[in-house]
Amino acid sequence: MDNIKQRLEEVHAFQFRCHPGVSCFTSCCQDINIVLTPYDVLRMKNGLGISSEEFLDKYTIIVPKEGKLLPVVILKMNDDDKRCPFVTKETGCRIYSDRPWPCRMYPLTMNDDGTYSLITDASRCKGLEEKDTNKVIDWLHTQEVEEYDELNEFLSSLTIQMQSQKLAIDNPQIQQMIFMSLYNIDKFRKFVFESTFLERLDVEEDILEKIKNSDTDLLKFAFEWIKFGLFGKKVFWVKEKPQKK
Repeated sequence: MDNIKQRLEEVHAFQFRCHPGVSCFTSCCQDINIVLTPYDVLRMKNGLGISSEEFLDKYTIIVPKEGKLLPVVILKMNDDDKRCPFVTKETGCRIYSDRPWPCRMYPLTMNDDGTYSLITDASRCKGLEEKDTNKVIDWLHTQEVEEYDELNEFLSSLTIQMQSQKLAIDNPQIQQMIFMSLYNIDKFRKFVFESTFLERLDVEEDILEKIKNSDTDLLKFAFEWIKFGLFGKKVFWVKEKPQKK
């Protein structure tokens, strides 16, 4: 357990390799709580080829938090064996290229000071007995963690600002709108392009072109729109109403 507590910098190395040959293959995908970020949901629903709404309804548990604008979104495990619904013992993860951030990080976790630690030991994860050596920075790159970190930074900056300003918004419609904007990206796109949104707000043409075709750009846009609505950040301009003759 001393190895778990050891703090690792990006230049440090650790031993690990997961493959079907290890006796515990996919055991780490059972009876666990995986909190999903908006970008996790976006990638997973696209990987499955379904809508955000269907993914949220079928594969998540949404837990409201008292005094918080955003609930916690948790991946729902199978009722019978408590395993991740996307994992089998034989073939592993069927959405591996779109798996969420915690799965990409495994067996690492990030500490509050920016260092890393192992979250398990070799008695539970036989992959840590494999001889393959990985530098932390190389592991993060091969697992494509950087893109997730970039989008998660958008979320962190939003939640930190919410906490620092101690927003007390108990209007359920505002809460639902914020949740929709971040977690139901398909519905948010319809809201932007099929409501009066663009009649009221001035959005640059190049941004409109990006968010029409990219869920990732649309999610970034959602974060900025929420900051505009909650904190008055000058990222959009309200269009002037035409004067009546």
